[in-house]
Amino acid sequence: MTKDELRAELERQEQRYKDVYGGEVTTYAAQPEPERKPWRKRASLLDQAFTQEIQKIEKELKPEAP
Repeated sequence: MTKDELRAELERQEQRYKDVYGGEVTTYAAQPEPERKPWRKRASLLDQAFTQEIQKIEKELKPEAP
């Protein structure tokens, strides 16, 4: 089905709805897709301290492992 055929079908359905049910049809413009931007969270001081502690613990545990 091409765009023109789809438009014609929608117009026929709109006209039928108006004739049969006597209702109004409101058409809306298509909503633009949101612009995708990568979201990155900055590490807070607590996050930085946590990663430093994890690295420190990993360094302590590494020499013990064979």
